[in-house]
Amino acid sequence: MYQNDIENFSNFGAKFQENLAKLIFIDRAFADQIGEVLDYSYFDVNYLQSFVEMLYDYRENYKVHPSLNTMASVLLSEQNKHDEVIFKQMKDFMVRVHANQDTEGADFIKDASLDFCRKQKLKAAIIKSVDLLRSSSFDEIADVINTALKLGGNNDCGYDYLKDFEQRFLLKARDPVSTGWGEFDNITQGGLGKGELGVAIAATGAGKSHLLVHLGAQAVKNGLTVVHYTLELGDTVIARRYDSCITGVPLSYLNDNKDKILETIKDVEGSLIVKEYPTKSASPNTIRSHLDKLRNLGTDVDLILVDYADLLKPKKSYSEKRHDLESIYEELRGVAKEFECPLWTCSQTNRTGYNAEIVSAESISEAFSKCFVADFIFTLSRTAEDKNDNTGRFFVAKNRFGPDGLVYPIDMDTSKVYIDVHQKTSMSEIKGKQDPAKDQKEYLRERYEKLMKSNKGDK
Repeated sequence: MYQNDIENFSNFGAKFQENLAKLIFIDRAFADQIGEVLDYSYFDVNYLQSFVEMLYDYRENYKVHPSLNTMASVLLSEQNKHDEVIFKQMKDFMVRVHANQDTEGADFIKDASLDFCRKQKLKAAIIKSVDLLRSSSFDEIADVINTALKLGGNNDCGYDYLKDFEQRFLLKARDPVSTGWGEFDNITQGGLGKGELGVAIAATGAGKSHLLVHLGAQAVKNGLTVVHYTLELGDTVIARRYDSCITGVPLSYLNDNKDKILETIKDVEGSLIVKEYPTKSASPNTIRSHLDKLRNLGTDVDLILVDYADLLKPKKSYSEKRHDLESIYEELRGVAKEFECPLWTCSQTNRTGYNAEIVSAESISEAFSKCFVADFIFTLSRTAEDKNDNTGRFFVAKNRFGPDGLVYPIDMDTSKVYIDVHQKTSMSEIKGKQDPAKDQKEYLRERYEKLMKSNKGDK
């Protein structure tokens, strides 16, 4: 018997049907789409048939797509309507959905189920047309066939204010990746989250690359998969810095401790991929293509590091460098969104940031619009004295998750990629200087207005 002769999903198996029911439950747009062509009888697994019917009945009655908690309440209220075994199976199914909402092969399940349902609708329309043909109702035949062909098409027009009512009251998981600095994790609600862009800014030679290595090493030690893109240093240079950061062995002694390093990193649960591109040879699209290749090979990336964004090339060249950089940072944030993981990069200050006690917003090189794209920006300042003393300061210039304008003293030993953050302080405690955060918001406002006027002038 051919698959098309079977009028339910039995040929696909029980697991396929459970995943299909899950997708209908968690994806409102897909539920709308397949709902136009779905017959509950296509499910030959009884509890799934009852569950999907209950879901669509709720949608019909209340005009909104239910949340997990809502469906749990509906199920309990209708307990007497279902066989005891089926009720328990539906309850267990919802527990499994709550535990794991990811669906392996989701795109295939959606395409296969839609294809099956649409063919069933078209077959029914053709059978109906045979009777119409006898009565010479050609216009009606055309209407029946055209209607069947249109059903089940992609009709997702975006977030529906009423249908998606429940969604805006759900706590969405950011799944933040820890920075390894308790003070920063506290003010960012755990670190940088999925689809978010963080930027570290420092002067030449202050240690931008070391910052990214620290962030990557912390994630690797926590069992995550990190992809580190380097546009300035060689891939083995970056890898050696990870060796030092993870093991604590100074960079100058790595060769003498090869066996110790290997034994240590073999026990690290996470994984690291370092990809090198020549300066200005790669664009955000290059990074996107590489991440796509990794995903196709089965590698799920948890954290992306780009060292550093200013050395990427824009997809389109503009007359001014600031527009090039603005485009690059916007594209990088798009990459973070597309692959649903945090992305850290770094940038260079202008000359006013070199040897400054605090690198604040006015020292950001070229494209001030970086400030508007990024979710979190912090700066690193290290004077000549700081470098001798292995100290420095972080200044939180922007924070969408909590307070900003904060100054944190740090210990920083670049000889072994060691960075530790101390409790926040103020500039009045650092050499008697005034806190630069006082006028920060006013400064940002003025620069934003100036940037908007400049953009209008360019047009």
